[in-house]
Order: sequence, then C-alpha cells, then structure tokens
Amino acid sequence: MSPLSSITSYPRFLAFSAGRRRESTSASRRLPRLQWDRCLGLARSVRFGFLGSTAKESAVVRFIPRAGLSAGAEDLLHDAGATVAILVGGYALVFGFNDLTRREVLQQNLSRKLVHMLSGLLFLASWPIFSNSTGARYFAAFVPLVNGLRLLVNGLSLTSDEGLIKSVTREGQPQELLKGPLYYVLMLMLCSLTFWRDSPVGVICLAMMCGGDGVADIIGRRFGRVKIPYNKKKSFAGSISMFVFGSLISIGMLYYYSVLGYMELNWGRTVQSVALVSLVATMVESLPISDIIDDNISVPIVTMAAASLTLYS
Repeated sequence: MSPLSSITSYPRFLAFSAGRRRESTSASRRLPRLQWDRCLGLARSVRFGFLGSTAKESAVVRFIPRAGLSAGAEDLLHDAGATVAILVGGYALVFGFNDLTRREVLQQNLSRKLVHMLSGLLFLASWPIFSNSTGARYFAAFVPLVNGLRLLVNGLSLTSDEGLIKSVTREGQPQELLKGPLYYVLMLMLCSLTFWRDSPVGVICLAMMCGGDGVADIIGRRFGRVKIPYNKKKSFAGSISMFVFGSLISIGMLYYYSVLGYMELNWGRTVQSVALVSLVATMVESLPISDIIDDNISVPIVTMAAASLTLYS
C-alpha cells in the first residue's frame, strides 16, 4: 500500500485527499465559488479612499458572458481576479499601518509585527476564494512572489521604498529586507505550492509562523521581564504566548477550512497534534540560534516536520 493510500484510509484522523473532496456534496464544492461571487458583488460597491475611485468589474468580466467561457478560461479569469484582489488588499494593509505609524498612533515595532501577523494570516485565509483548478495554487503563490521581488529590489538598493522599509524592518536598513522579511514570503510561497488548502500541515505552519511567532514578540516585549535561562533574548511570557496563541490560531484556521469542506478532521486527535506541534515550534523559537538561522526559517521548517510526523503517524 502506498503512503498516500495509507494516510487517506486511516480511520481515526483525516480525509483531506482530492478523492475525498470530490465525494463531498455539490453544495460544498460550490461554496468557494459562491463566496468569490459575493466578494465580487461587494467589491463593486466599495470605494477605495486611497485610490480615489470606485472599484468596478473589469471589462472582461462585464462583456464576456459567463456561459460563453470554457471551464478552464473561467478558472483562469477567476484566479487572476483573486490574485489582483489579494495584492490590492495587501498593499492597502501595509499602507494603513504605515499611516498609523506616521501619525504616531502605533509604535514602529508594534506596527511591524502586526503587519507580519496579519499579512500572512489574511493570505492564508484568502486561499478559498481561488478556484478548484490545479493551477489555482500557482496564482496564490504569485502574491508572495511579487512581494519577494519588491523586497529584493529594495534590499539591493536598486530602488527605495521608505514605507516598505519602515514597515517590515527593525533598524530601518534596506539590507534587512533580504533576511527575515524575504524568508517570510518564501515560506508563504512554499506552503502555497507544496501543501495548499487541503493539507493541515501548511495551515499549521503558517499559523505558527505568522500568528504564534508574531504574538510571542509583542507579548515578550511588553511583559517579558523574566528571561529564559539559556537565552536572555527570549522570555517566558513570549514563549508561553507563542504556544497558546499558536495553538489557538492553528485550530481556528483548521476549523475554518474544515467548515468550507477542504478537510475532515478527528478533532480529538487534531487538538492533541496541534498542541504537540506548537510545543516543539515554541521550544525551537526559544533557542539561542536566531543569529545562525532566522526564526522565519527555523519555526516553519520545524513545524512542517513535526506536523507531518504527528498528523500522519
């Protein structure tokens, strides 16, 4: 028996293979499409203040009848629209936090970590608006690819975007863009292409990297007076918050995807597995190795390994 068949036939845990998804009800299969149609309808009535214009349906969507498109062409149009919407939303998010920082509503460090958390989690939550085609994950991965190219050209000082530099770096140096922020978007791409939305491994990985690690830094800076004995740069408050919030965000995202019909989970076993994975990721994040390997590499890689072992064992 192949490893894949043994996973999908395991009676106590998961049923998130493509085969099981095709067996779901027609209503469940149509749900992401219906949500995207509602999003398009909402987008037509939203006025983006920073653009100074009202969003409208593209001429392609307006003048080509849906019934006249082949399934493949319709999926391409659908995924291209989703990609553009997420890119615009990402730019709006960064623009908003930059404005709050400029007006001194938020401190720069807090703004940076909120961008770190929300950009990744919102990207993860946006996967269901893509189509069910095999190429949908590549359209999704295009979003962090674009952001990665921005980081490269600014990090190499080929151009200068002060807002970007202030929003994602600690010291305000362009060279910082080529480290943690670049590793971050590479992990977003990796999870999109490798795991996608029908695997809990990628969901837990991004939840821990974006949510758990992000909350740990915020709580640790504010309440982290008691340091971990083997790493004075980390605190017990930060590590505890990473474990708690990483677990909660992971379970919340898994529930979100299970409700949409992308995976079916044995929740008793799932909660235990998530807690164990969060504990392992928290322990790795607390180690004094950040000068050797960035947290945006160590945390997601260890999370992937631990999740794969616990979920598939």
